[in-house]
Amino acid sequence: MAGALSHIRVLDLSRILAGPWAGQLLADLGADVIKVERPGEGDDTRRWGPPWVRDEAGEPTDIAAYYLCANRNKRSITIDITQPEGQALVKKLAAESDVVLENYKVGGLKKYGLDYASLAEVNPRLVYCSITGFGQTGPYAARAGYDFLIQGLGGLMSLTGRPDGEDGAGPMKVGVALTDILTGLYASNAVLAALAWREQSGQGQYIDMALLDVQVACLANQALGYLATGQNPPRLGNAHPSIVPYQDFPTADGHMILAIGNDGQFQRFCQEAGQPELASDARFATNAQRVQHRAALIALLRGLTVQRSTAEWIAALEAKAVPCGPINRLSEVFADPQVRARGVQLAMPHPTAGQVPQVASPIRLSATPVENRLPPPLLGQHTDEILAELGLDADAIAALRGNGVV
Repeated sequence: MAGALSHIRVLDLSRILAGPWAGQLLADLGADVIKVERPGEGDDTRRWGPPWVRDEAGEPTDIAAYYLCANRNKRSITIDITQPEGQALVKKLAAESDVVLENYKVGGLKKYGLDYASLAEVNPRLVYCSITGFGQTGPYAARAGYDFLIQGLGGLMSLTGRPDGEDGAGPMKVGVALTDILTGLYASNAVLAALAWREQSGQGQYIDMALLDVQVACLANQALGYLATGQNPPRLGNAHPSIVPYQDFPTADGHMILAIGNDGQFQRFCQEAGQPELASDARFATNAQRVQHRAALIALLRGLTVQRSTAEWIAALEAKAVPCGPINRLSEVFADPQVRARGVQLAMPHPTAGQVPQVASPIRLSATPVENRLPPPLLGQHTDEILAELGLDADAIAALRGNGVV
């Protein structure tokens, strides 16, 4: 069955995570994504290990797990874009593509004639998406942008971490490169919007995506809270700024999460905990009052939650429709029956490793489901195949190889 984007070709000139994540999403939806990489080196994340994938004999390979997370369903071609012959090849590919993804520094591709203005001359229908740390304009435009820096500069770290006065207090980055991931998601959405507009107008367009813009946009309720009040929100650890109790609590054998979102849930929790009077206490009867008296309530609840194990609490509270759950390690995540039932973990055949692990796309389409067609490619695995599609014969391809162009 053809994917929803099986009629779309994407030329992916990006590396690391934000751009490749956008490319993988489009590829999962059926697009033919051609990953253009440097000969001999390729995407930086090919070398970002350990951890390395193990082969069928259990021996480590030279395949970095990091690279595998963002390059499924793509074909890899190696082209030296610093050489005129390499630039000509990319232009040929762009002439037959619908989308270009790139994350070079501002102006970095112009000197090779591979910027939007140059490629739009050979393909006016091209949708060209540039991903940078700070965008194409502004005083920081020339700076390199990295997820960690943007989490700090864009405010996310000021909201993340234990509050002042607690052990381990201080700002903390999120445990995955969340700004890169979110930028990839926004970029793929922007590409789809531009393709939809092209159906109406017949024209491509340029997309300017910046990690900092995305990070600030994704501050969501915290950003609006600041803009509405002028007050910097404090770090609350695992607590919620506007809902109480909505955080982690100690148990007899570990920790659990309570995510109580309304007064009825709070009343049912108090009944199960053997303290029904807490729900009628004037300090705690409504969410607004619980937020105001947060410290007093949390101290009381911690004294209750340590009296049972995590599993005991979850079983009892789920039976009363009180939202709660464990704090799983990844080994527990992938062993979880719901995760297993949804088929989130995959294994794909690989030309050198036998099988490589993957995490499935969460997109579930009824008519055009995601298909796992290709494992993350070896460096240059599809070079000859793609060049042949451009009309080059074996002698021409051999000459390009001999000259180090591919």
